Amino acid sequence: MSRIGKKPIEIPSGVTVTVNNNSVTVKGPKGELTRSFNPDIEIKVEENVITVSRPTDEKEHRALHGTTRAIIANMIEGVSKGFERSLELIGVGYRAQKQGKKLVLNVGYSHPVEIEPEEGLEIEVPANTKVVVKGIDKERVGALAANIRQVRPPEPYKGKGIRYEGEYVRRKEGKTGK
Repeated sequence: MSRIGKKPIEIPSGVTVTVNNNSVTVKGPKGELTRSFNPDIEIKVEENVITVSRPTDEKEHRALHGTTRAIIANMIEGVSKGFERSLELIGVGYRAQKQGKKLVLNVGYSHPVEIEPEEGLEIEVPANTKVVVKGIDKERVGALAANIRQVRPPEPYKGKGIRYEGEYVRRKEGKTGK
């Protein structure tokens, strides 16, 4: 059995979970998420615990078992606590600012780069070299953070660029290094 898949998921107070034909809806203080899963995987809600089980030990069912459980656990955590991803801008003259809902990045191009978050996500700029992406859907928060990082990924010689907070960038020696 999958170690992650067979773990029961505890439902915190203030969160309601409904399962309808393998479509799971999670409502909490921060919002509501709905997602449909493979009909082969069985999802049961009993009192304050969700259990996920698979019909056979086929490779596809084994893969879906743990994935389904992890996604449901992330949905519950998202509507109760929320997710956030921090990025830092490193480089001379690199800065970020917020104009309305848009994020405006000045990262060494001849023009500022504007990024508008989709519905349900928000971007904060606590300092002009720091960007925080917040939301209730872990997948969408990570995707928006990856898109922001992709504007100017960190380069290996000077380390300039946009990187996740705490990310280690392996540095290379330049031409003079022997």
